[in-house]
Amino acid sequence: MNDDPYSRVDYRRMVAWPERIRREAPFLREFLKRSPTPSVIDLGCGTGEHSRFLAEEGFHVVGLDRSRSMLDKALEEALPPNLRFVLGEIQEVDRILQERFGSAISLGNTLVHLRSDKDLEESFSSLAQVIENNGLFLFQILNYERIFEKKIRYLPVNFRPGEGDEEIVFLRLMELLEDGKVRFCPTTLKYHPGSDPPLELVRSRMVELRGWRLRDLLPCLSNAGFTVLETYGDLIGGPFDPLESHDLVVLAQLHH
Repeated sequence: MNDDPYSRVDYRRMVAWPERIRREAPFLREFLKRSPTPSVIDLGCGTGEHSRFLAEEGFHVVGLDRSRSMLDKALEEALPPNLRFVLGEIQEVDRILQERFGSAISLGNTLVHLRSDKDLEESFSSLAQVIENNGLFLFQILNYERIFEKKIRYLPVNFRPGEGDEEIVFLRLMELLEDGKVRFCPTTLKYHPGSDPPLELVRSRMVELRGWRLRDLLPCLSNAGFTVLETYGDLIGGPFDPLESHDLVVLAQLHH
């Protein structure tokens, strides 16, 4: 899709996926042990790495994403029979998927693309329609409490190997706005050692996000029937510190 803004973000290359999955696997396995049925929705699945991991663990998995270009990358390799990918919005998950799941995940700062209270409430309510009673919802976003309090303007720079001597550099800048809004600028550069100029702009885009904080999320979760069980500061089970943790990870349970 030419109008798909996510086509300008090489998400698969931005993250060291094998290392990330190995790091997060023990925590995710412990979480999934508590799922009432071996089935999971991956909301904002991107290029599908978490979905594939969950399928390898024996779960029936559906990955949902709004970006056709992301799903095209997710489909580059053959799918196991217990995994499929679906194009759609989180707010419409109950209309898109006519089945129930034991758990849902949303990892990688997905929920901040829901920019209004209405979008967030509709998403949680829609999700509640397709989660089993006592089902679990695990989601991760950046810790925007820390970002706003400390006026953080950028995320750590990522370097990945390119072709030959070049390196791929991922730069992520943020402009903090009123009402919890954030202008986020993911940019991909190529670094050519010994060249002048040494940096080449590959792609860049600007997107407006909503920097949800825990206090914003709790009422919407409660209204949809979710109870927060735990909060963490990362996906390995570390404690959540509002002013120090890089991430906010929430584990909630649904009660119909």
